Amino acid sequence: MSDADDPRDLVLTRLIPAPRRALWRAWTEPELVKRWFAPKPYTTPVVELDLRPGGSNLIVMRSPDGQDLPNRGVYLEVVPDTRLVVTDAYSSAWVPSEKPFLTVILTFADEAGGTRYTARARHWTLEDRQAHEAMGFEQGWGICADQLTELVRDL
Repeated sequence: MSDADDPRDLVLTRLIPAPRRALWRAWTEPELVKRWFAPKPYTTPVVELDLRPGGSNLIVMRSPDGQDLPNRGVYLEVVPDTRLVVTDAYSSAWVPSEKPFLTVILTFADEAGGTRYTARARHWTLEDRQAHEAMGFEQGWGICADQLTELVRDL
């Protein structure tokens, strides 16, 4: 089975009219991440990134009623302007998380004068994928991709 047809995956792909470097910056510079990462009206008040394989990250989304939703993970692969892989299987360094849910595989490829942006959410189980889908993956990640697109036009 190839990556393209793994039933545990949810995939969002867009052709974004901006260079790969701009999308990379939007994913790797905390002040830029804060501007697009959560679907509005949610906000992203905390972004801490240690951008290297084995480095931790913490991204906190805040709901309109003030509830904080922390997302912790560890980078597995960092290839500037090309590929970024992060998992919540670890909470920091190589400390296992309480319940791994997914690995996110981001790719940025030149296409048609812009960037083919692909965000693959690979889940540990089919049940986790189905739960993520029911949470609104397509709508939420789609809104975020629209916000990302708007941001990178100015970078």
